[in-house]
Amino acid sequence: MGLEIKQSLRLSQQLVMTPQLQQAIKLLQLNRLELAETINQELLENPLLDISEEAGDTEPGEGSESEGDGKDQVESAAEPETPGGEEPAAPEVEEVKVAEEAKEEFDWENYLGEYSSSPASREGSSYEERDTPSFESMHTRAPSLKDHLIWQIRLSPLDERQQEIGSHIVCNITPEGYLMSSVDDIALAAEATPQEVEKVLAVIQRFDPLGIAARDLRECLIIQATELFPAHDLVHDILENHLGDLEKRNYNNIAKKLGATMEEVGEALHIIQSLEPKPGRSISDEEPQYITPDIYVYKVDGEFVIVLNEDGLPKLKVNSFYKAALAEGGSAEAKEYVQNKLRSALWLIRSIHQRQRTIYKVTESILKHQHDFFDRGVAHLKPMVLRDVAEDVGMHESTISRVTTNKYVHTPQGVFELKYFFNSGINRVEGGSVASEAVKERIRKLVSAEDAKKPLSDQAIANILKRENIDIARRTVAKYREMLNILPSSRRRQTL
Repeated sequence: MGLEIKQSLRLSQQLVMTPQLQQAIKLLQLNRLELAETINQELLENPLLDISEEAGDTEPGEGSESEGDGKDQVESAAEPETPGGEEPAAPEVEEVKVAEEAKEEFDWENYLGEYSSSPASREGSSYEERDTPSFESMHTRAPSLKDHLIWQIRLSPLDERQQEIGSHIVCNITPEGYLMSSVDDIALAAEATPQEVEKVLAVIQRFDPLGIAARDLRECLIIQATELFPAHDLVHDILENHLGDLEKRNYNNIAKKLGATMEEVGEALHIIQSLEPKPGRSISDEEPQYITPDIYVYKVDGEFVIVLNEDGLPKLKVNSFYKAALAEGGSAEAKEYVQNKLRSALWLIRSIHQRQRTIYKVTESILKHQHDFFDRGVAHLKPMVLRDVAEDVGMHESTISRVTTNKYVHTPQGVFELKYFFNSGINRVEGGSVASEAVKERIRKLVSAEDAKKPLSDQAIANILKRENIDIARRTVAKYREMLNILPSSRRRQTL
């Protein structure tokens, strides 16, 4: 068999993921905070990007057309489009125009005159209003649990050696308030004896919050009961010897073993329920995470109105100073640098506009499919999958998935993640289906309205739902109940 070299032509189609296209896809799946951080980073890295003072400076779909008047032309290669057609095409930059005003020099004399050392230069401006930091911005961070305990150690009668041991103990306390290391390990780290550590530990456990640095739940509750209810022997006896029966709600067994009446056990139970099982959570330096909706849905005169939330997102435009530098010429290397940065700036601006338009279109489609939910609540949520919205807006399912991840919408029913509206369906007995989230909401309402002494079992809930035309199995009810963090009926029963 002979070997030969020959040439041939072949046509083929393939999707090429260029850096610009990858950036557009990345922007699509970012939440508001991540998008703001990305924009700020691009503002630092790209000198051609600038923040527009007016909202109308840069309109969607407009790039250099909204800036100046000039003659140089920057061309960019067309980028491929994804199968669903949802990603923005590469921007074609037309003429970059430059205004003569962009060449004006900065007035340094006027700028520096304000800070001149000569008193005469400051005549007539003895008082000037300036923006000062707000009172809230001057607040220090909230003290952590460790800071709070170290502060108490410094105020305690412990000597210097014991305070050092106390510092080792505090550094081994979990955010919930429990000691995560053994006394022997702490003694080894502090170069002390276990007896010395136990002595200091007993002092710290009486600090605020009471019960801190306990080794388990039993010790934590006993410490609190000893300090707060020293005369209630029944409470101490239950915590020391019958915590297992208490967890199982076996109150009859506790009363029988202790020779007490059910009324006395009930009184002790109320005291135990008032104790704090996680003392550390009362002091936390974690800042609450607030959700800022990406889009709002209002009901105005009986009609729903969709409004994009663009507060906090800077309006971008192309810096005219560098465009002027491009028009004036210069070295080939400098011109190529400015051209590349200009392409990148215009692509970013158009990608952000495309992202906002996509979120709007997806929310509009969700509103059309889930109109009853927006009008009447969770119980009227319908089954819906990504394909339903993808076919409606003419995009790929992967794009819909990116758009709805970590994006929130403010509705008349509350704030929800866009993913919330996509859920599976449960068949009805007489045909049709109902959304799984609507079934969960119904289970939650049934449990909240049940008799505490005779709670509904999973099978009883399933029977009630079947009578309401929802065909659901007992194991499905159990799964939904666990997802709602609802205890089984045996743990919900209250006999006292």
